[in-house]
Amino acid sequence: MRATWALKGTQALVPITGRNAKRVLFGAIDLQSARRVVLIRTRAGQADAQAFLRALRRRYRKAGWLWLLTDRASAHTAPQTQALADRLRIRFVWLPRQAPELSPMDQLWRELKRLIAANRQAASIDALAAEAAAWVLTLTPQQAFRKAGMLSKRFWLRKLLQNFWRPT
Repeated sequence: MRATWALKGTQALVPITGRNAKRVLFGAIDLQSARRVVLIRTRAGQADAQAFLRALRRRYRKAGWLWLLTDRASAHTAPQTQALADRLRIRFVWLPRQAPELSPMDQLWRELKRLIAANRQAASIDALAAEAAAWVLTLTPQQAFRKAGMLSKRFWLRKLLQNFWRPT
């Protein structure tokens, strides 16, 4: 819960289940088209990161090399994950540590948490994960670009995107 209220001088009661159910959403956004790929997993380990790489490659079967902006989570830096990425023709572009503001996908996650998860009790963790994934995937491209911060004049990859994908 991000916010709650109680009478002044009293302790707020926050109902919790007592269980630490967890789902991890892996996601990527195409910087050119705003297409999104989301994979729901129960963990964020090496096998899960590799499953996401496979899902990403399936979504972009015909593409050449994929460039994936990512953090340096141990699941991403593991030698087996690196080897799989190479076989799948996926290159990691490492973001600086502790800099989620540079990741367009992290901006979408932040907005998702605010609108979908904060201050709400879901029927189940699976229902919440499905609702979260659906929210990300059903945004229009314009909404995704805006919520990811990619339309900002200060978006750090703006010049690269303007020059990298010139019309042919």
